[in-house]
Amino acid sequence: MLRWILIGIAAVIAAFVVVVALQPSEFHLARTATVEAPADAVFAQVNDLKKWEKWSPWAKIDPNVKMTYEGPSEGAGTMASWSGNSEVGEGKMTLVESRPGELVKVNVDMVKPMEGSSRSEFTFKPDGDKTAVTWHMSAHHNFLQKAMCLVMNGKKMMREMMDEGLSKMNTAAKSS
Repeated sequence: MLRWILIGIAAVIAAFVVVVALQPSEFHLARTATVEAPADAVFAQVNDLKKWEKWSPWAKIDPNVKMTYEGPSEGAGTMASWSGNSEVGEGKMTLVESRPGELVKVNVDMVKPMEGSSRSEFTFKPDGDKTAVTWHMSAHHNFLQKAMCLVMNGKKMMREMMDEGLSKMNTAAKSS
């Protein structure tokens, strides 16, 4: 009897390993929202990393997070580093490309709780006094990251976080 239980457990583990291995290594999400502000005002919310505190979905998770900023105050080359609780972790963002009113690209390098890198790209499409903002996020996942994403429904969780961030960005851009 014990032998059959062990074989069953091994079969479940093997099936899980196969399912995880078959998951794509490239993670990509894109979310779009209409912000009730001109493209320049929305662009300013993303191009200045200090302004992310108003709209970033991660900002509220740890109100005691330690933030430091380096480089120019906005645009390509500006950097933000953080160290927070176990949910926020530790890492660094670098704004790598900036085209006013059009595009902002950001590299994110996590150190804790798990090392990893991702890229975000924000595009801005003016529509009268409103702006369609698309937030693209992509990363390469190793086996452990794929397993965690599968178990924790990582894509759903990230979609919700991105939607929350875009909603808060709308509020921040309207008030600036």
